[in-house]
Amino acid sequence: MRLFSAGHPLRVRSGAAVAVAAGLLTAGLVSPAFAEDDPPQTDQLWINSPYEQTLPLATDGGRPQSRTLGVGIYHDNDNFTVTDGRLTVDVSDLAGVAEVSWPDNCTPTGSGAVCDIPVVPAIWGDYEDQVFLTVHAADGAEVGARGKITYEATATGGPDGTLTAPHESFDSTLTVGAGPDLAIGPVDDMEEGRPGDERTVPFKVTNNGNESADGFTLKLYASYGLTDLTRYDACTYTTTTGSDYAPSNKALCTFDQVLAPGDSFELPEPLTVRLAPHALNERLDIDVEPGNGARDLDSENDYTVVPIGVDNTADFSVTGDTISGAAGETATAEFTFKNNGPAWFGNLGSGEPAAKVRLIVPQGTKVTGVPSGCSPRTLAGGYYENKTGAPRYDCALPYWVLEDTRRTFAFSVRVDTVVPGATGAVSVHPTSGEFGEYPFDFDPDLTNNTGVLAVN
Repeated sequence: MRLFSAGHPLRVRSGAAVAVAAGLLTAGLVSPAFAEDDPPQTDQLWINSPYEQTLPLATDGGRPQSRTLGVGIYHDNDNFTVTDGRLTVDVSDLAGVAEVSWPDNCTPTGSGAVCDIPVVPAIWGDYEDQVFLTVHAADGAEVGARGKITYEATATGGPDGTLTAPHESFDSTLTVGAGPDLAIGPVDDMEEGRPGDERTVPFKVTNNGNESADGFTLKLYASYGLTDLTRYDACTYTTTTGSDYAPSNKALCTFDQVLAPGDSFELPEPLTVRLAPHALNERLDIDVEPGNGARDLDSENDYTVVPIGVDNTADFSVTGDTISGAAGETATAEFTFKNNGPAWFGNLGSGEPAAKVRLIVPQGTKVTGVPSGCSPRTLAGGYYENKTGAPRYDCALPYWVLEDTRRTFAFSVRVDTVVPGATGAVSVHPTSGEFGEYPFDFDPDLTNNTGVLAVN
């Protein structure tokens, strides 16, 4: 089972390490994140390249099918303008394995090419691949033959005037294979709807391989706010309500139709879903696999995510508490997070907590008991060594909250010094992800996102 995730994000490698985005709706570029206190004048050039690609042999004596590899470069710091990118592509290891056709922005050399990229985007910008290599299996290549394309890159810009991608860190492995290659046709972005609307999701699968697929399975994972999946005789339907993962509606379908190379399949009737009253940011995951245990030549194109936005709101709120006690006494302080709906919310792409509830400890008191899921912090949010006695606590919710979720956090608080009217703050915040803090733009009332913990 593929969980709701970022789908298939672009990936970047540095040395032997592989950095992959988490993530399960918005696919994005990944590079080593800078620490918050890094000097702003740093910058680094990176190469985005596919890990691997399987190239099918020819079918019935024809020409082998071609595949397109998208490659590009980008840099970390958008405070700098970076230009004159040069991507060096070495294909010397592909002899007898694969042949490459070069795009117009590449100048062939003896063992590869140098590709010009006039403007190099920053990671935070709208990245798109800039170089597209067309590859196919070489004449006489056999199944299992394998070779690598390697990449190096330089550009003009950054704090020192020149940027260079890490040396010997980026490559793509090409393997000659035989078998079916089921590919889901592209699905255009869905227009935002309203609760109660029905949406039709185009579905078409084509066998781009060089061998037939002896039937196939189709898996549909509809997020909690999508209901009434179209019913097909070939499918079984289940609803999950477990505690580890967000509720979802699923369909597992088995079709016995043989798909010869080049053949396509469409469902007997259109695939539709309905937007529930609690729908908000939804997604439909679609996965296909060839039948009878056959191995798909390219698993990257047999899975897709269809995001479906909904015009709805989810009202998050927190309530504080009042405690009292003489010096040396301990009391239980409870504060509560609640989603007042009408919509649920889930970070289905990143899997990060839907929100964090924060406690700023009142003056004159010390936390001596901490509920699960709550982490000690300095007032500024930094690391705090001890579990108890911290001035601040951040309590993580699961990656989703339903339209009626209510969660209470109970702290043991000791009064060390009686400070009449002492107060601490209780508040709910978005999770700070790798790309900053995302606002609760779905929350119609931010005035109830804060509360007070009062003492005496």
